[in-house]
Amino acid sequence: MGKGKARKAIITAAVTGSIHTPTMSPYLPVTPEQLIADILSVHEAGGAVAHLHVRDPQTGLPNADQDIYREVASEVKRRCDIVLCTTTGGKLGESVENRSQVVANLQPELASLNAGSLNFALFHVAGQHQEWRHDWEKAYLEATEDYIFPNTFYTMRRFLEIMRPFETKPEFEIYDVGMINNLAHLIQAGHVKTPVYLQFVMGILGGIPATVDNLVYLVQTAQRQIGDFQWSVCAAGRFQFPMTTHALLMGGNARVGLEDNLYLERGVLAKSSGEQVAKLIRIARELGIEPATPDEAREILGLKGLDKVNY
Repeated sequence: MGKGKARKAIITAAVTGSIHTPTMSPYLPVTPEQLIADILSVHEAGGAVAHLHVRDPQTGLPNADQDIYREVASEVKRRCDIVLCTTTGGKLGESVENRSQVVANLQPELASLNAGSLNFALFHVAGQHQEWRHDWEKAYLEATEDYIFPNTFYTMRRFLEIMRPFETKPEFEIYDVGMINNLAHLIQAGHVKTPVYLQFVMGILGGIPATVDNLVYLVQTAQRQIGDFQWSVCAAGRFQFPMTTHALLMGGNARVGLEDNLYLERGVLAKSSGEQVAKLIRIARELGIEPATPDEAREILGLKGLDKVNY
């Protein structure tokens, strides 16, 4: 019998996000230089996509500084061919206008698009630290007890309208099963072209719990309601590697990175997102799955190409 080709899976890393704060890990990238280094570690380890948020270089407070986005994106592009997926989530409480600015400015190949509103809660982790490196951290986390992450049908439609002329593909962030219904409506209304790319985000307080049963349900619901899609999974904290491994076993793609989980294993902080990518790729290869290259990821997702970005 001849050897069959290994299946290719897209490995993404979300490098900093807007959830964790600098006190939680000395390795959380904050400055442009740290963000660039972390993304390069992802590429070197075999990751195809890096999901990008930015922060204030002095305090680590998540922001939407367009100069920092451009600095990071252009330097990463100069040094490697990784796909950049910019956030439209921004920091907690960011206005829709600020959240979408990066798409118009950088015209990236891929950008996140959150497929519904939810109670995005982080307040329960505020008690884990007695001392904080920066004044903003504790209050930022505690404020989420009374916070709704707003992604209305109007704002989803506006994000899609902003992305369309730049051929930026939306990566739909699905935090709960009702968001699949939201997306099915947007497709039926003609706002979204298929095939779509879904990122199932599991284990956020306010969203769907990170269990295998729930992942199977999400995928089956999307198959019934959407039909034609690519999908990936990310999961918060200790659920990161179990859920991404199950995603790979089910034929999906997977996301790791310091946005989602600060640890490499129990009690061991990850020194970079690249360390987590390398671990997941070791697991994938044991299962007969190879990481897709950035160009293979572009082909799988139907992206416009690195020559058509504006950075």
